[in-house]
Amino acid sequence: MIGRVLAPLLLAGAIAACSGSPRGTGQGSSATVATRGIDDVLAAHSDALLALPGVVGTAIALCEGERCIKVLLADANADTKSRIPPRLEGYRVVVELTGTIGPR
Repeated sequence: MIGRVLAPLLLAGAIAACSGSPRGTGQGSSATVATRGIDDVLAAHSDALLALPGVVGTAIALCEGERCIKVLLADANADTKSRIPPRLEGYRVVVELTGTIGPR
């Protein structure tokens, strides 16, 4: 009898623990799960990222076996780096120092 009552409660608790809280903006939360594709996320945030001083580009890359968003910087400005979130809508954001990018 106890097993019939306890098993559903344990299952419900496990499901609740795995589901976490509702998805927010994805900024600063490592538990956020992406619901949009990375292409859509990058398109939605590129203009804001490129408006930051020193940001010269954005890209989709492979980071430690998973797709991530790269933000390319012209210099190592600490203020700019601090304004770039560690995650966007669940995708990891990696900052890369490239220097100024121009035509060849």
